[in-house]
Amino acid sequence: MQSLYKLSGSMVAMVVAGILSACASTHGLAPQSSLNKPDNLQTSATLANTAVSTDAWPDSDWWTRFHDPQLNKLIEEGLAGSPTLRVAEARTRAALAQAHVAGATRLPQVDAKADSAHERFPEHSLIPPPYGGSWDTLSDLQATLSWEIDFWGKNRAAYNQALGEARATALDARAARLALSANIAHAYVQLERAYLQLDVAQATLQQREQIFKLTQDRSEAGVDSRLELRQAESALPAAREQLAQLQEAIELTRNQIAALLGQGPDRGQAIQRPAADALAAVSLPTRVPSELLGRRPDIQAQRWRVEAAQHGIENAKAQFYPNVNLSAFVGFQTLGGSSLITAGNREFGVGPAITLPLFDGGRRRGNLAARDSAYDIAVEQYNQAVADGLREVVDQLASFRSVDEQRNQQREGLATAQDAYDLATLRYREGVGNYLQVLTTETQLLSQRSLDADLRARSLDLSINLARALGGGNI
Repeated sequence: MQSLYKLSGSMVAMVVAGILSACASTHGLAPQSSLNKPDNLQTSATLANTAVSTDAWPDSDWWTRFHDPQLNKLIEEGLAGSPTLRVAEARTRAALAQAHVAGATRLPQVDAKADSAHERFPEHSLIPPPYGGSWDTLSDLQATLSWEIDFWGKNRAAYNQALGEARATALDARAARLALSANIAHAYVQLERAYLQLDVAQATLQQREQIFKLTQDRSEAGVDSRLELRQAESALPAAREQLAQLQEAIELTRNQIAALLGQGPDRGQAIQRPAADALAAVSLPTRVPSELLGRRPDIQAQRWRVEAAQHGIENAKAQFYPNVNLSAFVGFQTLGGSSLITAGNREFGVGPAITLPLFDGGRRRGNLAARDSAYDIAVEQYNQAVADGLREVVDQLASFRSVDEQRNQQREGLATAQDAYDLATLRYREGVGNYLQVLTTETQLLSQRSLDADLRARSLDLSINLARALGGGNI
């Protein structure tokens, strides 16, 4: 009893010494970064003239706002079968598995073994004669229990770190779903833009064919020279070339959408002309800076990485303290040919083991410094993600205002260019004007029509960007 007391007292002394040395070893090491509060990012002046609505947060199926059943079907198909999303889901499962591995260290470990070996025992060893110097069989059947008692929370911190990484990876998968749906929608808008530009090109070709026919008539009547006739004729190949380019763009965009769905090019051939509508009015949700954190999966993921890095620091600090392990075994062992499982062959034992870190050449201190730096990196990445997320929202609103103004000016410019072209064509038909006037007004009209198609497509793109910037309804 006295020896046991002395042994316990020495163990206590070792633990106390380990704690004191650990405190000394971690002195001067600490993270240098801190999390910024989202509401500290000033937006009142920037968003002063923006409409606010509690219903402005996008729904999980935000793409239905564009009133295009084909777009709805394409995005749902992509979310259901994209290889990119299956990769993200597999990464989530792998991260969860790693968390389970880390969690297993917190529990007792039980193993069992059985072995039997026919061997020659040395003459001068632990086994005395008559077995020493002879051949015989040594059999062993044993169950062992080992448990690292997590006094300092090292294993708990490792588990929480792995769990935080798993949660971040799961949010990465959600961010991938949002990115895929937005990419499909953007490609779909580009397909619609190509069709709108195709309409312009077809109308252009029709106009130029009419002008060419009119110039032929005027040339035969001696009103125009061969020069005007050749000018009108040379405009036709350029219009047909533009048609071919736009038809190529349509085919390539269809292939792009099919690939985003994880399908072959034949799937793209079945995509019909889009009919998506841009949002008529744009409003902003209330409390954007703070609530945006709970909406954006990429920002949430980065926040979990900060938490994981914090647990990594706790794990690194706990490694400066002594390890306390409890082990026990029970089983049977026999030498020779007697029955193994008998009362006389029983063996069992139990006892603690303490490992005290004394000198490791600075390995633990370096590990802690690395974890502190990893935490600083995660914090600053989070701070930047919040700032970038808010900037993306504000950028879309600024672009919406600009596009609205551009469309107002464009509608006025299109009406003016159409009137000028009609007047120039009429004067040319009646022999009052010349071909140069027709050519000049046609160029202005085509520019306005092409700008109209581009602005319509850009309005759709901005609506998609805003939905994505606001978190896409946490799909």
